[in-house]
Amino acid sequence: MTTQRRSYETGHKPKCLVIVDDTAEWDRAVYYASRWAMRVGGGVVMLRVIETEDQNQQWLGVADIMRAEAEENANAALDRAAGRANGIAAITPERVIREGDATEQILDVIDQDVDIAMLVLAANPGPEGPGPIIATMAKTVGSFPIPVIIVPGDLSDADIDGLS
Repeated sequence: MTTQRRSYETGHKPKCLVIVDDTAEWDRAVYYASRWAMRVGGGVVMLRVIETEDQNQQWLGVADIMRAEAEENANAALDRAAGRANGIAAITPERVIREGDATEQILDVIDQDVDIAMLVLAANPGPEGPGPIIATMAKTVGSFPIPVIIVPGDLSDADIDGLS
């Protein structure tokens, strides 16, 4: 990725990218990102990735129905997350829905928006590990194009207030 970040140049504002998925801890990332945006006068971009699997052509009608249901669920999840962000910081986040591999889609969204200055993820505090996106991204974080903030999933609102 060679796109130059422009977050702090005249006419731009810094944004953080938050992934809204089906994990229990997505709220911690949204809370942190919203507080950060409020404090720096920035924005939040919320991404929901619909993971598609290879679909057999003979089941194309079923695949279309599944895709429509996935988009409906994605919009509902983004509605909840946007409502949460608005309640925290009186902001209206940008919403993006993508299909495909989560890591590829995250990188593409970052590449397309030169104002995204950081990626905010939340980690599952349980014994099953930090979560699928963090586990996958850990392999590429050393060459990632922007800073990655990982919020522990068991931090309270008050804890995050002190950090953001």
